This record gives sequence, C-alpha cells and structure tokens, in this order.
Amino acid sequence: MLTTRSLFDEIYRNDEAYQLFCSIAAGGEDQGGWENERITALTQDPVLAPKVARHGADERKHGRIFTQLLHKRGLEKVDVPPDADYCMLLEQQGIGLAHDRLKSDVPLADREIITYLAHSRVTEQRASEQMRQLVKAYSDNPEIGRAMRMISADEDNHLAYCHEELLRLVAQGHGPYIRHTLEHTAKGEIRTHRDVGLAVMASMGRILGWPRRQRLLLAAGLYALYVYDAAFGWRRMVKLRMPERRNALGTPAPPHAEHDI
Repeated sequence: MLTTRSLFDEIYRNDEAYQLFCSIAAGGEDQGGWENERITALTQDPVLAPKVARHGADERKHGRIFTQLLHKRGLEKVDVPPDADYCMLLEQQGIGLAHDRLKSDVPLADREIITYLAHSRVTEQRASEQMRQLVKAYSDNPEIGRAMRMISADEDNHLAYCHEELLRLVAQGHGPYIRHTLEHTAKGEIRTHRDVGLAVMASMGRILGWPRRQRLLLAAGLYALYVYDAAFGWRRMVKLRMPERRNALGTPAPPHAEHDI
C-alpha cells in the first residue's frame, strides 16, 4: 500500500534518492540562511534584526544537518535540478525580496520588511507542515528521526515569530498592505509547491523505477492538493493569530556544536 511513510522509507533506503532528497533540503535551507543574513544587515529595526539573525542561523543549522546526514552515508551533496529549486522559482514569480535587492547596501523600507515577513509566514507554514510529515514518517528511524524533530521544532518557532511580527506591524497601521501581500504570496507559493513537487516526484520515479501507475497516482495527489489549496487551503497561509509561544526567536541561537547529529 502506498503511504507517505512507505514513500519516504523507499527514498531513505536508496542512496541516490536519499542523496537528492537531502541535497534539495540542504540547498533550500542554505539559501534561506543567506537571505536572512542579508535581511539582517539591511534591517534598521533593533527589535526585528536579532530575530531575523536567529532565523538565518537556524536555517544554516538545518543545512548543516542535512549535509551531515549525507556524510553519515558516505554521500556528498549534488546539484539541485532547476525545476526543483523552490527558492529560485519563488523569486522568479516575484515572491519575496529579489536577490539583486538583497545584495545592495540600501536599508530596507517598511514595505520591504513586510514583503520579507509575508514570504516567511507563507513558506514557514509549508515547512512546518512538511516537517511534521517527516517526523511521523521517520519517527522510529534512529539516524534521521532526531534530526527531523529538531528541525520541525525550529520551523514551528519560525512560524510563530512571523505571526507575531506581522501582527505588530498590523497594529502600526500596515494591515491592508499585509493582507494584500500575504494573499499574493500564498497564491504564488501554492503554484510553486505544485511544480516543485511534480519535478521532485519525476526525479524520484526515475531513480527508484516507479511504475507508470504509481507516478500517475502521486501526480494526481499533488494536483488534488493544489486544487484544494488554490480554492480553500490558501486561507490557512494568510491568517494571523498571536502564537502561544511569544518571542520564539528572542534569544540567540545556541552554539553550532549543540546541533551535531
């Protein structure tokens, strides 16, 4: 029977598939780390800047974790296929702050900060949901389960921080622009998630030799999720509510050594 757990177990047991899975994850986390580092450098808000820095440090940590998982298997990272590069495809759709902007030395304006936070709020929603899936899929795997739980907890903190910071800006009178930016970002992310999912499944199908029926079934599942998200699910990505855990990124990141796996 085809289940999420059996699918990820099959990927885990095949070196080439596992190598691609960890490489895509590490690449996305490293990219997120760089983006947050640049935003920290361009942010003049003394309350927000250290939280963005913590966010970036966490993303870099996650990149190291996925790289360590590869090294434990004697594997190295491989290039991420362009059609599976989530961060690049989001930028191409005008979602988030362009890399050319982040490479400048001009401080970010309020609306650019909102663009960053809206992008993070939407993508961290997806990351939080996907990490919970991986925690369940690898719950009894001693090699990867602990790493997935650690990253999942961080993603939940990142999502909480985005809610809190956006609500702080709503209280300052930015509500209409925040709502518009969240909706634009969510709808673009939904399309990108579909396209990246199809690209990754095509690569995994080739590596693992999936029969045509299984490929069609998985593609149908991704399209069904897209249709649901496009019609209804996007609303969960734009709602703002004060998180139970306040100031989730208000403390410095612990030393790197504490996150070795």
